[in-house]
Amino acid sequence: MNFLIENWMLLSIALASGSLLLWPVLQGAATDGINPTEAIFKVNREKAVFIDVCSEQEYAAAHIKGARHVPLEQLNDKLNSIVRNKNLPVILVCASGNRSKRAVAIAQKIGYSQAYSLAGGLKAWKAANLPVENT
Repeated sequence: MNFLIENWMLLSIALASGSLLLWPVLQGAATDGINPTEAIFKVNREKAVFIDVCSEQEYAAAHIKGARHVPLEQLNDKLNSIVRNKNLPVILVCASGNRSKRAVAIAQKIGYSQAYSLAGGLKAWKAANLPVENT
C-alpha cells in the first residue's frame, strides 16, 4: 500500500495509458451495424441483399441502387416474400441508421441470422460516394 501512495503519479500514468489503449476497442464494440465498405463486401462475396426500410417518399427520393423497399412497419409481414433464403445476409438501410437498427431486431426475430444495419444509413452511403438512384 505504501508503494501505491509513494508512486501515485506512475500509477495514474499507467491507468491513463491503459484506458487510452482500451478506448478504440470499447468504441468499436459500441458501434451498431456495418459500414458501407463492409456492406459492399457482403454483397459481392456473400450475395447480401439491401432492404430499404424508409417511407415511400424517402425511398422515391433516393435509395441504394438495387435495394428492395419494405417499409419498417411492413417488414415483419413482407420480408419472407422478398428474401426467401434466411441464410443470406440482409443489410437493412434507412436514412440515418436508427430505423434499420430496429429492423435488424425484427429480421432476427423472424429467423434471419445474418441481419445487419448499415451504420449511418443512406447518409453514410452517400458520404462514401456510392451509387444511389431514385424512382
